[in-house]
Amino acid sequence: MLNDVSKAQALDALSGRERAVAEKFAAGMTYREIGRALFIAPTTVRTHLAAIYEKLGVRTKIGLAAYFAGASSAQPAPSLSGAPPVLAIFPIECLNSDERWRRFADGLSSDITIDLSRYAGLPVIAFHTMKSLGSKPADFAADGKALGVTYFVSGRLRADDQRIRLTIELADAGSGVSLWRERYDRPAEDIFALQDSLTESIINVFAGSYGTLATVGRNAVRRKPRAYDFYLLALEQHTTFSRAGNAEAIRLFSRALELDPTFANCWAELAYAYSVEACNGFGDDMLTSIEKWRAAAENALRLDPTDSCAHACLGNVRACLGDLEGTERAHRRAFEYGSNHAGILTLLAGSKALVIGDPAEAIPLIERAMRLNPLAPPWYFGMQGRILFVAGRHEQAIAALRRSSPESPDVLMFLALSYMATGAAGEAARATARLRAEFPGFSVERFIAGYPVTNRDALLAIRHGAELAKLP
Repeated sequence: MLNDVSKAQALDALSGRERAVAEKFAAGMTYREIGRALFIAPTTVRTHLAAIYEKLGVRTKIGLAAYFAGASSAQPAPSLSGAPPVLAIFPIECLNSDERWRRFADGLSSDITIDLSRYAGLPVIAFHTMKSLGSKPADFAADGKALGVTYFVSGRLRADDQRIRLTIELADAGSGVSLWRERYDRPAEDIFALQDSLTESIINVFAGSYGTLATVGRNAVRRKPRAYDFYLLALEQHTTFSRAGNAEAIRLFSRALELDPTFANCWAELAYAYSVEACNGFGDDMLTSIEKWRAAAENALRLDPTDSCAHACLGNVRACLGDLEGTERAHRRAFEYGSNHAGILTLLAGSKALVIGDPAEAIPLIERAMRLNPLAPPWYFGMQGRILFVAGRHEQAIAALRRSSPESPDVLMFLALSYMATGAAGEAARATARLRAEFPGFSVERFIAGYPVTNRDALLAIRHGAELAKLP
């Protein structure tokens, strides 16, 4: 198993350009996206990757990601007799050329992943990582070992407006031997009932009973396909964390809810979008954003009391309103229903560091999230950066923040704070200047009120750093 020193020595063998290509590819970017970012041709990216793989001695994208995300490419898969089995769900392969159905297959894969992560004894690798790897294992043994998983789920979807045919297979990650296979042929309007049935079938294979999933009050059966399409489009915009992307996400989530007001997940994501609007100064009035955030989270929980995202969102908005006991209760519920959901662990880690709790306890949470999502999206690193800043680990905070989204004002704020804490006044000034120029509606105090930052140590660290860095 490579230790951190060995990894650092191996990375030193890469040129500056190779290092940049490797980091971006490990983070989930395509050849074309890397080419645009580095102003090189996609074929040049491919050439660099061949050299990178040879220098680092890796064969897969997962192995490459291990150098940057803290996962060991030699990690053994857990055994059934010891740790609980770990599941990885590859994106369902869509056999239709219609973009709508491709989006639908990805959404269904993501939803099944989230549903399965609610089962307390079953850790599930996050969908973002699996989407980066394609629709099936390139090498069962190598991919299973690199991800530390016991089982793979893969599937194929063929659909039209009348019928859907879905084939799902469960395989042993070490040998590739098929353990269970099922074909579903249903009317198109039954697809969300199928999702519930499929989730419970997989749990039944593992546990012999439906366990806690028997009590999960999901509302998928009532979803409307057109509303779901708007929801998937909104999620694509939401994850940019830019002003324009967040505004478009709110518009699309709202449109989905006009078509299907019983869509609990959509209410939860809308609440999250309003929270981003509140703390980043994206809206005209912060109090209005907070009220919409609260209402959306409460609507989600009325429809699905087990929605972990809604509980996490409700916890932070309770803190905005001064109800710290309510915050603590909501965060406990979020962890109860999302303890195997990498995104929820990331949100809760940020809340422990900045809202209520011990910032030292946030670090194991974010590390667990990274293990469940080794090809983590940029916003995980933004959250990791603010946690490390509050913990006083400023150099590590800078490294994490530089891997996050540069279109998010809170990332620029924490970069300025972290640079100032390390004595890099020039870098801090550049981040501050960019924050003033690109996000005139943003201020440190607005972030504090809208996140909200109620943890005393975090509050003191942010305000002190902001004064030194001359942040708005």
